[in-house]
Amino acid sequence: MAEKNITCVSEFLLIAFTDRPAWAPPLFLLFLLIYLLTLLGNLGMMSLICADGQMHTPMYFFLGHLSFMDVCYSSAIVPQMLAVLLEHGATLSYCHCATQFFLFTFFGSIDCNLLAIMAYDRYVAVCRPLLYVTIMTEKALWGLVAGAYGADLSSAFVRMVTAFTLSFCGNNEIDFIFCDLPPLLKLTCGGSYTQEVVIIVFAIFVIPACMVVILVSYLFIIVAIVRIPSVGGQAKTFSTYASHLMVVSLFFGTLIFMYLRDNSGHSSQEDRVVSVFYTTVIPMLNPLIYSLRNKEVKEALRKVLERAQLS
Repeated sequence: MAEKNITCVSEFLLIAFTDRPAWAPPLFLLFLLIYLLTLLGNLGMMSLICADGQMHTPMYFFLGHLSFMDVCYSSAIVPQMLAVLLEHGATLSYCHCATQFFLFTFFGSIDCNLLAIMAYDRYVAVCRPLLYVTIMTEKALWGLVAGAYGADLSSAFVRMVTAFTLSFCGNNEIDFIFCDLPPLLKLTCGGSYTQEVVIIVFAIFVIPACMVVILVSYLFIIVAIVRIPSVGGQAKTFSTYASHLMVVSLFFGTLIFMYLRDNSGHSSQEDRVVSVFYTTVIPMLNPLIYSLRNKEVKEALRKVLERAQLS
């Protein structure tokens, strides 16, 4: 067999959107605006939760962590994307790409787990209301969050190490907005089956497992709501959880489309559009969805604005 001249890759070149230079300025301004709104909305939500004593409940405890993760999640991706648009491409070292992959995987996994924990919290509130205070204690809240952080930190580390022990050679151009697994796999050479299996196995413990928790929790919640005698009571109870269901549908819907599907026949442009949605748009929408559909958040915001006017 003839020997092939294979050059190992030591850096990666992000080239997303560089094929249409005229789009760069408007896209840069659009993503910058979305990023600023993401920071404003999520940091504002965290401030409201800390400032208003009535929001010191398990639901808002988890929502505060979700807002914090959305800030981190978006910050791991959007500044790099802005640099790609501003400079018409960006060169990332091997370590920089691995770090970005690790941060994205970690923060994304935490988001999945927090949404699952919030679904469980809602299940306990609806189906075990008399035991809610004894089940969702402060110790239990911190235990659930710490467990999610620890498990996802380990999972993200294993996936990062496994992904970056693959052999990358030849072309180093990533037609994507950040160092994500699907575009990286396109650059591999040699056998990568074992590494891919490890990555997929660990991914199964995040997205599908969280989806099972959410689906089972809401199945019990729906059954409990149906048993409420009055139609008005059913509508009022369900509207309380509509915000969480909307966020879950948006987040997991895009993740399923991106990672739990057959990648054959899908263009890089289609993948870029989906990735932009779940890395930039959803973190911006989360606080907006919760604030527009939540009376307690509106009331807390009103109090803060009144105090600001009086001071």
